[in-house]
Amino acid sequence: MSKLVSDTAMVMAAGMGKRMRPLTATQPKPMVRVAGKPLIDHTLDRIAEAGIAKAVVNVHYLADAIEAHVRNRKAPSITISDERDGLLETGGGMIRAQPHLPDPFFCLNSDNIWLDGPRNAFHELSARWDPAEMDALLLVVPHSRAMNFGGKGDFHLDPLGRIRRRQSGRIAPYIYTGIQIVSHRLLRDAPAGKFSTNVLWNRALDEGKLFALPFTGLWFEVGTPDAIRPTELALTSG
Repeated sequence: MSKLVSDTAMVMAAGMGKRMRPLTATQPKPMVRVAGKPLIDHTLDRIAEAGIAKAVVNVHYLADAIEAHVRNRKAPSITISDERDGLLETGGGMIRAQPHLPDPFFCLNSDNIWLDGPRNAFHELSARWDPAEMDALLLVVPHSRAMNFGGKGDFHLDPLGRIRRRQSGRIAPYIYTGIQIVSHRLLRDAPAGKFSTNVLWNRALDEGKLFALPFTGLWFEVGTPDAIRPTELALTSG
């Protein structure tokens, strides 16, 4: 099995979870239970299983609930990146957490559920990572492996894995899973305050430094309450 490129993963857990309402009226989305455990535990369990020792979890909406919950975990070791003073979105969240993040680091959403294919997702990404040519490496999945997903997709890939965005009104073959490896080069000269990672990705795209790797397992979109039951049925059936 390939060596992991980082011992740390950032877990994005600060969002408002509006699409998951009404379940998020009284709890943050990462605490919504799927198949018997909170979404964030699905993510943190996979991080621990891969051998990643540390996780940096950002918090904003109903932050106390997430912080109290993850404090009880033995693995991975948790550091909180506090955004109680204002939600910073994905890009700003990484900048706030950067002092706690080695170069490079894994970054993933707190609502990710996936089943690995022949290889562990983090090890697949690590085997493909090339620090000389990449500012970020995204894990993407074809529509056939994206459960509960009804969108048009996000990206096209060339034979080397370089990314091109979906054109408006078209369909793209690959969907971003919410999992990536990030170099600190991606974060350089970042805007102040609240901004999306797309700002940094766009620059990396222009520079030929944004790559993607197709995932060989199954990925579950769990964005709305309607997606919970189908996901639970798929997970329990194996």
